[in-house]
Amino acid sequence: MNILMLSSTFPYPPTRGGTQVRTFNLLKYLSQSHSITLVTQRESDVTDSEIADLRDCVDNLVVFERPPDPRSTVGIPKKIQRLGKFLLQGTPPSVLNRYSVEMQTWVDNFVKAGKCDVITCEHSVNEIYIRPYFQKQVKTIVNVHSSVYGTCLNQLATGTSENKLRDKVILPLLRRYEQNYCDKFSHIVVTTAEDQQQLQQLNKNAAIAVIPNGVDLVTFPNRLEDPGGHSIIFIGAMDNLANIDAVCFFSHEVLPELQKKYPETTFNIVGSRPAPEVLELKNQPGINVTGRVPSMAAYLHKSTICVVPMRTGFGIKNKTLEAMAAGIPIVASDRGLEGLNVDGQTTPLRALRANQPAEYIAAITQLFEQPELRLQLSANARQLVQTEFTWEIAGQHYEQICLHNRHLQKKL
Repeated sequence: MNILMLSSTFPYPPTRGGTQVRTFNLLKYLSQSHSITLVTQRESDVTDSEIADLRDCVDNLVVFERPPDPRSTVGIPKKIQRLGKFLLQGTPPSVLNRYSVEMQTWVDNFVKAGKCDVITCEHSVNEIYIRPYFQKQVKTIVNVHSSVYGTCLNQLATGTSENKLRDKVILPLLRRYEQNYCDKFSHIVVTTAEDQQQLQQLNKNAAIAVIPNGVDLVTFPNRLEDPGGHSIIFIGAMDNLANIDAVCFFSHEVLPELQKKYPETTFNIVGSRPAPEVLELKNQPGINVTGRVPSMAAYLHKSTICVVPMRTGFGIKNKTLEAMAAGIPIVASDRGLEGLNVDGQTTPLRALRANQPAEYIAAITQLFEQPELRLQLSANARQLVQTEFTWEIAGQHYEQICLHNRHLQKKL
């Protein structure tokens, strides 16, 4: 089968962020049995060696330069202009900002030449390259990493929106946008049942499948011993708004209270591209901001506890699964544990749940004081990942959707 994969986010190395991790691991699995043409964009921090490494993973790699970001042009008139364009065209600025005319022409010609059986859009921002008539020639799949409407709705509900007035204005526009773009696809893939329900309400007749994220168990091996101590870690791309909010919330509202009980408590914020407000956290006692590191697993293995204090952001969190795979006890919010069965009367305890500062302090105190509880969470979480959340399992399900849609196409 010939698969055309579209990813405006350069998906290598698979440590840059959630989008890259999911895209790379799915293409890696599919490339074992199918011919993959990957079309992507190069950002300023992508090196020639990374392009060469990614080229070895697919049959055909096509790289375009990332268009200049219009948001770099500041000022109220420009913002109003972008909002007006959204109102008229129905496509959010976050999608238009990545749009490349050259890439669109290439995709149009490739489909016209009949060189693919299936097109997959790896993240919904790539939907812009899919013409409505493509469905008559090939099967079209969109891999929605998270609902843009659902995310905006959640940020308004939780008070984590950057700009409440703007988001209240664009919320109905995002609903309309998500409803319209989904019509172009033969099949929709999401990461959680919550996103499935959200999109099904907007697209009642759409075929929507849930394929959770996974973990590479070689990259994230189970740790050999519990280091003890009072070391807390958070992992993730640190230019991501949801991650920025999470570490700022934890650093300001939880960590100082913990350090009153355990003065030697440290908080390592590990991930690439830390935003200015994240770098400022280094001024607080016990906080270390690493930036990009060679091995996330090595930092996890040295930590007593991993926290995932997300207050916004939809979908299964790679950071949660990676910490589970590495055998690190987790304290996380409802958002951080979305899509995961970790507690309940009939469920082995796999993580501790917390949403408010007092709940975090109580849960972390428990883990600091009880090594046997840390061991229990570590073993149960690792087993969950091994049996339900590997990239091989996710890849098998994704392949079946590609094949299923191909068979349907042959019947038409």
